[in-house]
Amino acid sequence: MRKKRLRVGVIFGGRSSEHDVSLASARSVMSVLDPERYDVVPVGITRDGRWLVSGDPMKQLKTGQVEGGKSPLFLASPGRVAETGLVPEPTSPVSDVFGSIDVMFPVLHGPNGEDGTIQGLLELASIPYIGAGVLASAVGMDKVLMKAVFQQHNLPVPNHLVFRASDIDRNDHVECVVEESIGFPCFVKPANMGSSVGISKAHNRAELWPALREAMRFDRKVLVEEFVDGGEYECSVLGNDDPVASVVGEIIPCNEFYDYRAKYIDAGTKLVIPADLPNEISENIRELSVKAFLAIDCSGMARVDFLVRRATGDVLISEINTIPGFTSISMYPKLWEASGLSYTDLIDRLIELALERHAEKERCWRESQSQTSSDGGVL
Repeated sequence: MRKKRLRVGVIFGGRSSEHDVSLASARSVMSVLDPERYDVVPVGITRDGRWLVSGDPMKQLKTGQVEGGKSPLFLASPGRVAETGLVPEPTSPVSDVFGSIDVMFPVLHGPNGEDGTIQGLLELASIPYIGAGVLASAVGMDKVLMKAVFQQHNLPVPNHLVFRASDIDRNDHVECVVEESIGFPCFVKPANMGSSVGISKAHNRAELWPALREAMRFDRKVLVEEFVDGGEYECSVLGNDDPVASVVGEIIPCNEFYDYRAKYIDAGTKLVIPADLPNEISENIRELSVKAFLAIDCSGMARVDFLVRRATGDVLISEINTIPGFTSISMYPKLWEASGLSYTDLIDRLIELALERHAEKERCWRESQSQTSSDGGVL
């Protein structure tokens, strides 16, 4: 008897500034899912929050021409669009689609996808999904909370300051504090954003304010981080409770730093795999990658980014990405390929990990329900 194919939902697009990056990742993922093993269900989300489950969602998002006029599902905040809330249309196929999904692969980079929001929705619907859970996704997205958790676990991070938009608007000696505590040059980043969107390098006080304003376009919290004179390295992590780390890769950006253009637009950025590093530094990076993964209670996958001081060889954790870029030429799968795990096998393993984690959660839920019943319920 032929084994039943798993129905794999791939969610992509979204309201984040990384919408286009998400489309590229999702297209690559769907192209390698074995049709003998998987029935792929594409789920697109438009830039204004409309969910697309019929026709060709990828084509509709690329062209901007949504079939049927109305979306079958809206997931939006009051006042953002005319329709609000989670509202299936009476004739919508959404319930049928979601009800038959065996596992979801959220390929949504940045806010409203990588920050725990979509993960929370899937948890409520009791649908298995690939990647980090609600808490790990939220902490991994917020660079301020992420660094606080890493510091609590004695993991090394660059020196940094945090400002709220209200601090910047009041001009509460921000320039003086940055100059005295961090110095120039420094990096200014929105706390919740990926793909280097909104990040600037401020070389002096004159460049600091425009950099702060740019970061504030994307978040109410702004991170000002020291400039580390050294190399940029990345390591991929795979697993649930017993994660493993890939080989280490080096990023040599074509621009002054690894900004959005260096990642996706301008030619010349080099990826060196494996990185040309002393063995003890590479092993330190791999060990710290697993520790960072466990520190935020991550699961499935993550890519951990590092800075290595040129003068001392000190290793610092820059950040962790719980939904890293996932095209066949993205660093996360390329590092695993160099470690002996192909792109196709990597996705198969991620699906297995998602189903394992969901089964464990379901077991805990059943046992808790059984205990509640035996105790006579809650008064």
